[in-house]
Amino acid sequence: MKQLRIGILGSGKGSNCRAILERVRSGDLAAEVRVVISDVVDAPILDIAREFGVANAYLPPGQFRTRLEPRAEEELVKMLREAGVEVVVLAGFMRVLHEPMLKAFSRRIINIHPSLLPKFPGLEAWKQAFVAGEKVTGCTVHYLDEQIDHGQIIAQREVAILPADTPESLHERIQIAEHELYPAVIAEFCEKHLETDL
Repeated sequence: MKQLRIGILGSGKGSNCRAILERVRSGDLAAEVRVVISDVVDAPILDIAREFGVANAYLPPGQFRTRLEPRAEEELVKMLREAGVEVVVLAGFMRVLHEPMLKAFSRRIINIHPSLLPKFPGLEAWKQAFVAGEKVTGCTVHYLDEQIDHGQIIAQREVAILPADTPESLHERIQIAEHELYPAVIAEFCEKHLETDL
């Protein structure tokens, strides 16, 4: 059976990457993770890739803090293409992608964000929701576009904010929801794109 070839980009701990790789290993997800790439040289997400025997690489991001240098982004496109990647999955990738990636993988880059977008884009969204006194927040999987945490929404999962919650306990529960939602969305994505053969 043909499997969708995905590449995962991340900057940090890689818990969503682990959730995806576990589903692939168990056969619940008809995808093949071809490469995991990080803009942080010692990011734990790269260790997770090694643990699962997946090719992994560090991409030097250049001098900017929130985006890749154009040359680095062109290199990222090249790395993903050379790995045969069809769909790019962002798992805690902390840089805004621009035209080289958006053009090369148009409507084939997805991201997960820890809020019910369009509410609370940006950093530490669970903390934003907590401070705002929301009763419900959650997580959103969406297509990437040129704006931060903005593209077309694919799926959402609600998480109640409990009276006893702290930002940390809320974040933990949102992550549990993310680890269920993201692989499920990718599985649907795989089925849909394998039918149309991208």
